[in-house]
Amino acid sequence: MMQKLRKMIKKSIDYILGLFSNDIGIDLGTATTLVYVKGEGVVLCEPSVVAIQKDTSQVLAVGEEAKRMLGRTPGNIIAIRPMKNGAISNFEVTEAMLRYFIKKVHRRKVLVRPAMVIAIPSGITEVEKRAVRDSAERAGARSVELIEEPKAAAIGVGLPIEEPGGNMIIDIGGGTTELAVISLGGIVYSSSIRVAGDEMDLAIIEYLRKTYNLLIGERTAEEIKIRIGSAYPLEEELSMDVRGRDLIAGLPKTVTITSVEIREALQVPIRMIADAAKNTLEHTPPELAADLIDRGIVMAGGSSLLRGIDKLIAEETGLPVHIADDPLTAVVLGTGLTLTMPLRFRRQIVVPTKLDF
Repeated sequence: MMQKLRKMIKKSIDYILGLFSNDIGIDLGTATTLVYVKGEGVVLCEPSVVAIQKDTSQVLAVGEEAKRMLGRTPGNIIAIRPMKNGAISNFEVTEAMLRYFIKKVHRRKVLVRPAMVIAIPSGITEVEKRAVRDSAERAGARSVELIEEPKAAAIGVGLPIEEPGGNMIIDIGGGTTELAVISLGGIVYSSSIRVAGDEMDLAIIEYLRKTYNLLIGERTAEEIKIRIGSAYPLEEELSMDVRGRDLIAGLPKTVTITSVEIREALQVPIRMIADAAKNTLEHTPPELAADLIDRGIVMAGGSSLLRGIDKLIAEETGLPVHIADDPLTAVVLGTGLTLTMPLRFRRQIVVPTKLDF
């Protein structure tokens, strides 16, 4: 009886406070953090990077400004990414980053804290879920609800997940690739592999080191991936000049590389994503698998923009593959739409958690 009363009181308080607060949806990504504010839409998209003073741990910069410091800081300043493989690797720095983003977008009365819906990888542990909730609460959230990334992405791209039919989503982010088959508002089967955009960048770094004895940084590898990277042969192959440090001479060096070489460099992570897609289909119930023949697979996440990855997945699975209109914002749009759902529907969507009251 007391537990029911507490729940009713909490709901009433949240409803009243919600009238005075801009509630927030967050895609807390390994590479990029996006924030959706209720009634305003997506208002922030910045790198998940924090620059701190090494000795005092004082935060010097967050987001885009901090990313420009990666690999270019003096010894007393370090630029770090507090998220790794979709999970928090540095609790204090993540909290500082969240506080900065919340302060930047939450412009209403300071005393009224926002409620939050945060997207999390489907494969993270209970301890990691708790870390996300604690970081958000300590950073200023009134209440925190968690939603699995593939479900948020499916909502964000407009899939009819509440219907009794199969919907398959592949969300390729920075740290993880999330794959799920969803029906009747729930995940029928999902898998999460810690292979995504970051692994592609590392594969490019390793390829150039082995092939050209050239050492490059993560930012340069990401630029190469964006400019000439591909998962499938292109009609017109691309090339670009890359600058780095010669590992033998120790001096600056420039080499010209082609999209054919980068495609070769990306073979291993791309193959792992394709195999995960086939594995997900193998575990899908026959009736839902039959639905996918017509509906196909929808791809979201920033790394799904890699040229030809949709063609490769389609060839490997034998199903039509569609890339979302705006794959980068699919997950955060899903968190935002969840904020607007009636409470009875939201309970079916978010990850069940115990009330801390």
